[in-house]
Amino acid sequence: MIQAFGLTSNPRKELPPAVDDVSFEARAGRITALLGAPGAGKTTVLRLMLELQQGRGLTHFRGRPLHRIAHPSREVGVLLGDVPGHPARTVRGHLRMLCAAAGVPARRADEVLEIVGLVSLREERLGTLSRGMDRRLGLACVLLADPHTLVLDDPADGLSTREATWLHGMLRAHAAQGGTVLLTMSDPKEAARTADRVVTLEQGRLVADQEAAEFSRTRLRPRVAVRSPHAARLAVLLAKQARTAQRSLEVVREDGNRLSVYGGTCADIGEIAFRHGIVVHQLADEIGDMGPGAGSTQASGASGGCRDDAGRAATVASRDRDQVESGRISDGTPDRSLDGPESAHTPALEPHPDAPQPVANTPSLSFGQPQLPDAEQDESLSASSAGRTGGDCPSATAIATSAHRAPRPARARAAGTLDALPPLPPPIAVRPGPSPLRPLRYEIRRATGIGTGFLTGAVTLALSAVIAVVLARIGHTPQPRLLAAWPQELPLPPAALGAGLLGALSFGDEFRHPALAADRGTVPRRLGLLAAKLLVSSATALVLAVLTVGCDAEVLYLVYGRELAQVPVDWFSLGVSWIGLVVGCAWAGVLAAGVFRSTSAGLAAVGAVPVLVVPVVHKLVNGPSVRTAAGLPARLREALLPQWPFGGERYLEAALEIVTQPVGGALTLSLTTLLCAYLLTTLRSRFR
Repeated sequence: MIQAFGLTSNPRKELPPAVDDVSFEARAGRITALLGAPGAGKTTVLRLMLELQQGRGLTHFRGRPLHRIAHPSREVGVLLGDVPGHPARTVRGHLRMLCAAAGVPARRADEVLEIVGLVSLREERLGTLSRGMDRRLGLACVLLADPHTLVLDDPADGLSTREATWLHGMLRAHAAQGGTVLLTMSDPKEAARTADRVVTLEQGRLVADQEAAEFSRTRLRPRVAVRSPHAARLAVLLAKQARTAQRSLEVVREDGNRLSVYGGTCADIGEIAFRHGIVVHQLADEIGDMGPGAGSTQASGASGGCRDDAGRAATVASRDRDQVESGRISDGTPDRSLDGPESAHTPALEPHPDAPQPVANTPSLSFGQPQLPDAEQDESLSASSAGRTGGDCPSATAIATSAHRAPRPARARAAGTLDALPPLPPPIAVRPGPSPLRPLRYEIRRATGIGTGFLTGAVTLALSAVIAVVLARIGHTPQPRLLAAWPQELPLPPAALGAGLLGALSFGDEFRHPALAADRGTVPRRLGLLAAKLLVSSATALVLAVLTVGCDAEVLYLVYGRELAQVPVDWFSLGVSWIGLVVGCAWAGVLAAGVFRSTSAGLAAVGAVPVLVVPVVHKLVNGPSVRTAAGLPARLREALLPQWPFGGERYLEAALEIVTQPVGGALTLSLTTLLCAYLLTTLRSRFR
């Protein structure tokens, strides 16, 4: 169950807030639709509920706010927009990565792929998926951790009728098993057919919170769709007849030869057309628009075999009155066409008391040409339990009645409806492994799931080998720098730059393709995730450092012989310094990308260490002053290098040599600063 209280977004300069004091409930076992035109504030409401946007208000998910839930992904499944994944990652690899982050078994990825019908596309890249397949993958990501609550932002946007029907069937199956479903949409007719409860927003304010049947009765407008080659003449005759009978009737000329008649019935219109010899190609009851503010969505008619032209929704409310052939003819009855929010709880149009009432399941009369059924709309109606009588078009009353599903206990609903609904993945058992291992498994799958890291490592090794051969040919390069491919002119060797780039990518990709976030740009700041990234980047940098020296030595041996491939005498201290430099650059890239939320910023921070920080540190230590820190390394050795057991002073001396070097000292200072900055931003995000 979702309970939202007083959701209000922050004011936008001189503009009013996008959402102002919105409160509603979404109960378990039911589908709740958040309805409104584009710009009405639906997405902002979801972002406020999920604590992705600053504002006021409170939202409880089964009695707890989101930040109080230990594992949010197991409680709330969120889909806002497209699937935020790296386009080069495979479908199965993306899901397995999310399984590692959520602490669920990796086989869960195959289970949800089978349910959403993506087994044949599991090795496809995310960037190659169509709109419909991307929505299926998004639903798979939402269902991965078996959450109780689903929150989706316009999930059927851009889908075909068949795909939208399948998606709504999956959501209905989840609700039938006792789950809570909250989704946004712009089409009022789709909301009436799909949801159990409809919450209507206009300009950021709540204007109605109704059951689906009441919404269909009070907010939607029944109409009769008429198609005739003599539409103009028929409109005049209908207006004249309504004036004579003193009935409230509205006739709207649509594009081409179509009329929309509000306040009439198929029987009356058919009799008038027959008496005056007017050929009618279509005559059917439909659910019309909601009035001003309903949005401009392309929706087909609610009845199978009676298709609207694309883009009919909201044309009645916005059409100029000079296109109304007969005008609004009324005997003084108040206008109830829902032209304002004050009519949220009043009927849309009431005919005169003496006028005949619309008959449910009025047959679709066709004169002059046969009608062909629309197969996709038939499937949509059967999936949403819309009533039909043979091949006829259902009336507004029948659609409203069938769209409303009375709440029942979860088990009773499941027993009666699951046979006709798509199957859901089976319940899961959370992996019992300790929580620190989950970020580590996630980071390993993230780093190995795409080829960027392998390509970067290969380019780094090749560039190092070429530079080593060139330096050996030129000469005058010390043996340690020759093996590291580090000329005097470069501030850092290629291996250090490559490790820094890999470290920056580890956090930069999180912000560019936030797989762990509910929305783009919002990445959880957890110390466990940072530790996992530092550990994986350390291992990667260590492997890269060892491979670089090994490849350079092998290439120098093949090209110039054994002389240039000899191991230096002080290889231990040099090796520790070399590994410390490469690992430190990788850490600097990770921390800088995490602080500045950008891969470029992470790589820039790595390059700034020898270019900017080293001269500053060197000037501070050895610059002219009354007292200098000259001789600091020697004094540190005297103070910190007594006789350690098992020769530990040897390793400590190697570490001190790294720190006391200009690059090592600058790198240590940069890492300390970046780590403090990351911890500060993490604490701010937690206590904000």
